[in-house]
Amino acid sequence: MSWKTKLISGAAAIALAWPGLAAADEATDARIKLLEEQLTLLQGQIADLKQSTANNIAAVRKDSTATKVSINNGRPTIESDDGQFSASFRGVFQLDAAHYDQAAPGPLATDFRRGSFGDAAENDHARDLSDGANFRRARIGIEGKAFGAFDYNFLYDFGGSGNEEAGKISAAWVQYGFPVANLKLRIGAFSPPAGLEEAVSTNGSLFVERASPSETVRAIAGGDGRTAVALLASGDNWTGTAAITGNVIGTSSFDEQTSFVGRLTYVPFRRDDAVIHVGVNTSIVLNPAASGPDVAGAAVTNIRLRDRPEIRVDGTRLIDTGNIDADGLTAIGAEFGAQWKNLYLQTEYFDIDVDRKGPLSDPDFSGWYAQVGWTITGEPRRYTAGTFDAPKPAQPFDLKKGTWGAWELGLRYSKLDLNYLAGAAGTAPVASAIRGGEQEIFTVGLNWYVNNVLRFQAAYQDVSVDRLSPGGTAFGTGTATPPAGAQVGQDFNIYSLRTQYAF
Repeated sequence: MSWKTKLISGAAAIALAWPGLAAADEATDARIKLLEEQLTLLQGQIADLKQSTANNIAAVRKDSTATKVSINNGRPTIESDDGQFSASFRGVFQLDAAHYDQAAPGPLATDFRRGSFGDAAENDHARDLSDGANFRRARIGIEGKAFGAFDYNFLYDFGGSGNEEAGKISAAWVQYGFPVANLKLRIGAFSPPAGLEEAVSTNGSLFVERASPSETVRAIAGGDGRTAVALLASGDNWTGTAAITGNVIGTSSFDEQTSFVGRLTYVPFRRDDAVIHVGVNTSIVLNPAASGPDVAGAAVTNIRLRDRPEIRVDGTRLIDTGNIDADGLTAIGAEFGAQWKNLYLQTEYFDIDVDRKGPLSDPDFSGWYAQVGWTITGEPRRYTAGTFDAPKPAQPFDLKKGTWGAWELGLRYSKLDLNYLAGAAGTAPVASAIRGGEQEIFTVGLNWYVNNVLRFQAAYQDVSVDRLSPGGTAFGTGTATPPAGAQVGQDFNIYSLRTQYAF
């Protein structure tokens, strides 16, 4: 075949195939266009998905910031973003260990040292106070804010004096803050401030226990778990409290005690490194708790004052007025405190008058204390809300950094006199006499603030109790009651150590 013939044949074949090739190209173009449209649609869906995901992430982030969770000095806190609601978990344990250095015990018939009237267990312990350890406080609770204007607090305590208890309410109250004058109304169970020493938290007090006069007055109409309603107010240089109180939760009587607790404090001088505090307080028992129906005024309404040394590993009370059938009681206290840099002074005096029923004269008791604190490492105690709180260590304990926390030295003298017309040793008491005893305690203490939550307190107490027996069956029957006028007090020393963790 010639080349001309081949060329004509190829041209004819191409002419015959051309319509098919053109159709194939059109189908390919259609497919490509369809793929492009699908790709465009997919790109739009991906963009929508990205935007939706971004919106969801933003919403999650917004929700996560609506509630704040924090831990400040070991205290977990949950708070709403607007600050209107909060809940902080609180906890404290105070483990006390003590050694009582006293004369060896003898039989009841010849060893006249005694405790509370009519308490056989305490009278046994008075002759041999128990060394050992005791959880003074083991508390767990929650506090916070609701709807901005309401505060609340619930605290449960498993500690105790002498031995741990099954558990009791230490505080359970709600409080409304008025929008003017920093005025607050509190209702529930709590201890209304009844003095300078009473107002400071036990987590920050200079010594492991309050001074005996302060503790005794506090127990009259206040104390932990006391049902109460109170108005609390404060300004730049003053605080004021007025409370009506009832019984302590867990105690029962035929009719509850009704009392008034009031306190007013003022700061006449304040500088960056110095402050002077003055104050007055009162606890008034308007109606003592009744023991039965008040038929023609015949119900017994007893008032009783008693206290322990200023440590509670052994719970024995060595001074005790016994029950006084009374119409009421009035205690008045005067406060003074001063601070200059890392040195501070605090003192209070209390006068206690009992309005006794019947023809017997009305007894009068008194007590006072003075204490001085010096922070060796330089941190000052913090004056706030009418009281002096613990110093915060500038450099918490850290062996790696070579820092040792804060160290504080404390000295205190306290005297509580629960005698009234006690008379001379070896004599029988007159009809109106009350031989409650006089207790004097000199204390030296050293506090180590390891950090803001952990501290150790070591102390030495020199205790002197001067108390005469009223005779009769005051301490029990038979040989349990020493003869009238016999010395039932004693002198001894106490060495103690507290380990405290509080958040």
